[in-house]
Amino acid sequence: MATKPIPQTVDTLIHPGWIVPVVPRGVTLDNHSIAISGERISALLPRAEAQAIEARQVLELPHHVVLPGLVNSHGHAAMSLLRGYADDQPLMPWLEQHIWPAEAAHVSADFVRDGVELAIAEMIRSGTTTFSDMYFFPDACAAACQRLGMRCQITFPVLDAPTAWARSADEYISKGLSLRDDFKHSELVNIGIGPHAIYTVSEASLQKVATFAAELDLAIQIHLHETRGEVLLAVEQNGERPVDTLHRLGLLGPRTQCVHMTELCDQDMALLAATGAHVIHCPQSNMKLASGSCPVVSLLERGVNVALGSDSAASNNDLNLFGDMQSAALLAKLRDGDASALPATTALEMATLNGARALGLEDRIGSLEPGKLADLIAVDLAQPETQPLYHPLSQLVYACNGSQVTHSWVGGAPLLVDRALTHIDLPALASRSRAWQQRITQTGKR
Repeated sequence: MATKPIPQTVDTLIHPGWIVPVVPRGVTLDNHSIAISGERISALLPRAEAQAIEARQVLELPHHVVLPGLVNSHGHAAMSLLRGYADDQPLMPWLEQHIWPAEAAHVSADFVRDGVELAIAEMIRSGTTTFSDMYFFPDACAAACQRLGMRCQITFPVLDAPTAWARSADEYISKGLSLRDDFKHSELVNIGIGPHAIYTVSEASLQKVATFAAELDLAIQIHLHETRGEVLLAVEQNGERPVDTLHRLGLLGPRTQCVHMTELCDQDMALLAATGAHVIHCPQSNMKLASGSCPVVSLLERGVNVALGSDSAASNNDLNLFGDMQSAALLAKLRDGDASALPATTALEMATLNGARALGLEDRIGSLEPGKLADLIAVDLAQPETQPLYHPLSQLVYACNGSQVTHSWVGGAPLLVDRALTHIDLPALASRSRAWQQRITQTGKR
């Protein structure tokens, strides 16, 4: 399968039981090896040919499948410190009566630093190598990713309401653009802009977002059509559906990532397809908050790119994208009344290449191809939960729960080796997490 000359020497040579490269679509390679030189994949080739390569490190993983690292295309990482804080609540009461008051009382740069590290530890251990984040103090998130070697897209938040990080939409934008300047040369951190939602950002502020995004070619991520109530309220107040408002303001295009999209009509989907906007599907969060279900199959049939996100651990309650892959596939089958809807191959694409495409990183990550960055994971399929093994790709989606991930690399650098994190002190992190839990609990649930 190698498309370039076979290298003579490499840094790492992996001999797994199987490789699922994602490209070509639906392919599973037996008796193949993957070679890594520096931060990139240098070759995928039959194992017999790989024997001629000299490597500084050779990994024999006969019971493992190697695949691209998962791409979690939407979340609020620091909210991991609010995991389980206000369960079993509808979206708006959950936000207005619980989450927003807790954030007002506790969110700070230190909160974000510790919450992001907790989130990164969980994501690495469950196969994610790239994530997208929208939250306050994005500078603290960016610094954590840089320090811990995690790849991320950070869409700095924009709201009209004041928070601990900024007091006005103009200040959110000013601070966010400064962050972009600070990390514009980073190999790990990409900065975009994140207007929170139609109902929290005025049209005047959205127009400013559109101007800066166009001038600077910034990715835009926004919560959109999250519930039927949101859409009905927008029509009542503005005379148009939220997606039409975005289009009118110049905010809907190939760099736009529309999160949730549970309430869509044919006209909405046609507009998304025509503009090249992406949809980020968060099935577990949507189900838990009873927000609705995204019409994934209809969107894909119309040519809309659909990626997967976990949303925050406060509404999911985990960041395990294996769970969201399975949920996406099962929910689509139930919604369409069709057991063949959203097969395992498509679900895996949504968690890898489609996510990379939504984040504008498809030329770098999302599939295992020579020349792409070596963002990959190894999953052990020898345990009882994944035996017997007939179809490795199907097993990844329908049987794996994330705990089978044993190794993870970002840009060729190991972040997880035999289930051990290489950059994170778990006992120290657990101690800080408990301290936050005690502090938040003492203020009382609102």
